Amino acid sequence: MDESEDVPKDFIKLKSEKLSVDEVSELVISPCCGAVSLFIGTTRNNFEGKKVIHLEYEAYTAMAESEIKKICRDVRQKWPSVQHIAVHHRLGVVPITEASVIIAVSSPHRAESLEAVMYCINTLKASVPIWKKEIYEDEYSWKENKECFWANSEK
Repeated sequence: MDESEDVPKDFIKLKSEKLSVDEVSELVISPCCGAVSLFIGTTRNNFEGKKVIHLEYEAYTAMAESEIKKICRDVRQKWPSVQHIAVHHRLGVVPITEASVIIAVSSPHRAESLEAVMYCINTLKASVPIWKKEIYEDEYSWKENKECFWANSEK
């Protein structure tokens, strides 16, 4: 494949199956890029002294996909050299140590891909309608991301 055939692409997926780091990173590899940056958000076994059993995610899928597409457009405006972007988010039950979200970005140089990945995860948490429920040993809690714009609005 020569460079002219490698058209920039966005790969967005919300799914209930286990996420694959290899699959996501392979989606963004490009012959014209020397950098692939990844963010992998995993389920940890604790939160504020409570033992977490697993997480559960729900989404307004059509709106979530639309918001992620907007994030990809923003990334391309801020970092025009970015080649491919992949954002995969798991829905349903996510056991301890498994990935809830994987974001991968390719670019010719590392600075752009690293900055774009950070922007993607921060903006996703702030604006995409995906909700997280933490299941503890004897209770559960719906978690609101502190970055989320609607969390800070007047009630």
